[in-house]
Order: sequence, then C-alpha cells, then structure tokens
Amino acid sequence: MADLTHDHDGHSHRAHGHQHGHGNGHGHGGHQHEHDPAREAELAEMLDLDAELLHQPLTGVTEWLAELTTGQTVQSVLDLGTGTGAGTFALLERFPDARVTAVDMSAGMLERVRAKAAAAGLDGRVRTVEADLDADWPDFGTVDLAWSAAALHHVADPQDALRRLRALLRPGGLFALVEIDGLPSFLPEDLGLGEPGLERRCRAVVAARLAEELPYLGADWGPILTGAGFEVEPERRFTVELASPLPDPAARYARLVLARNRERLGDQLGAADLEVLDALIDGPGPENVLRRSDLLVRAERRVWVARRP
Repeated sequence: MADLTHDHDGHSHRAHGHQHGHGNGHGHGGHQHEHDPAREAELAEMLDLDAELLHQPLTGVTEWLAELTTGQTVQSVLDLGTGTGAGTFALLERFPDARVTAVDMSAGMLERVRAKAAAAGLDGRVRTVEADLDADWPDFGTVDLAWSAAALHHVADPQDALRRLRALLRPGGLFALVEIDGLPSFLPEDLGLGEPGLERRCRAVVAARLAEELPYLGADWGPILTGAGFEVEPERRFTVELASPLPDPAARYARLVLARNRERLGDQLGAADLEVLDALIDGPGPENVLRRSDLLVRAERRVWVARRP
C-alpha cells in the first residue's frame, strides 16, 4: 500500500498526485510528492518501511481479492497512487498472470518502482505512468482489478475519479480502496520525561490539521462508492500492533513519522512538549526513539472492495 502510512501523513499524496507526506505516514497517481530530492528520498524510505513493517493489511486485502476473484483470471491491474510500489508488488505476487499499470504523479517514485521491478525480474509485468488524477486521464485500457492505497483522499473530486475508474473496469471487475484509520502510534503514555500523553496531544493537533486540509481523509467510502455506481462489499478493518522486541526498522520508521508530524505542529503545541518531541527525534541520549526500548507500533487500515455491476 502506498503508502498507507502517510497521510497520517504525512502520506502527502494526491492521487492525482499523492502528496505523501502526511505525517505519517503515507500511497497514493494521485500522490503529490515533494519535489525536493532529499525530502522525496525521505518520504520513499518512510513508505518502504511502512510496507515492510505493516505488511499484514497488504496480505489480508490481497487474500480477500483472491477469494472474490476465484475462478476468474486477473490479467490487467491498475494501481492509482502507487508511491514506492507496495501495492503493485503485493498484487503481482498474488495474481501471477497479472500485469500492473502503476500510476503516480511523481517521476521519482515511478523510477523507484521500475528499479524494484527490474531487480525482482518483474519489469515485464509492470508499466509505470506519470499522471495527475485531477487532470485528464491517460488511456489505461480495460482493467480487471483496480487498487488505491492512502491516495484517493488527496484527489480534489473523488466522485469524478471513481466514475472514471468505474468506466475502465470490465463488468464484474473489482476496485480495492485502502485508507488509513487514524495516525500511527509509537510511544508509551509516560515517556519518563515531560508531561505524560505527549503523543496523544501531537496526534490530536495533526489530525485536526489534516481534517481541514483533506476533507475526504477518514471518510466512509462505502456510500461514496455506491453513489459512483459500484456494488460494495462490507467494509473490513485491519489493525497492526508490534511490540518489543521490535524489528530494527521500527525505530527508523517512528523517527521519520514523528519528524513529519513535528513539521505540522507549528506553534499549536506548548514549548515544553515541543522540546520533548525534538529530543525524541534528534536528542543525543537514550530519550531518542532510535535508542529507546519501549517503542510500539500500532496502525489501522480501513478497506472497501467495490465491484462494477
């Protein structure tokens, strides 16, 4: 999933260009990625870590899609807002006869997808397309299965995008929409420094800002999909919880997400809280998240699967 992390965003995606970045995390084309090379590299690392650590939802969703397509051949797949390609490669693994068109508005992200495909010997099954989903869409052809992870909420007019997507799907074709359900969390309530509840306060401020900037973030997509002419399966939710001992990448992931959220806080958090947060991100001692032993990772995803009648 693109980046299911980031809108928590950090994902600043816009599927017409995701702008991954939410703080998150955080997929997905639609992501509007940052154009500063260093920032985009940092975002790409965050998305790759997200996919590595929070892979259970990817596995669960692709298993669900395989069940719903039993007896059918899935050959043409469209990944809208691919980011660094987590969804693309999960779908290629699940559907061995499929070829994926990976769409994003970031040339840099698509370059990463092509490099990964070549390294895995999958370049013959992946086509990348640089496109803004809020502009005219290229000709994607007829699609058996479409996918968008943490990206569609960046599109200016999701209903229009969904109507266009529906027209691309063959009758009976499926669309899997994966969205984050709140910001990921990493820290204990009491850090041993500062006032307890720092992460809770940070998450509240960032969530409020994101709600203003991205009105479809956190939306119930079921009625929206139905309104666009889809038949919708009952929504499913996936929760990932990782606790000590965490894999090595977890601390790097936590630091990247906290740093992205720090940028969004501005002066909306007290000076004492910001001082502690800065110590967690860049402090020289054991308070730094890269050296703490009490981290956890918790993230949630909401998933809708819709069918073109």
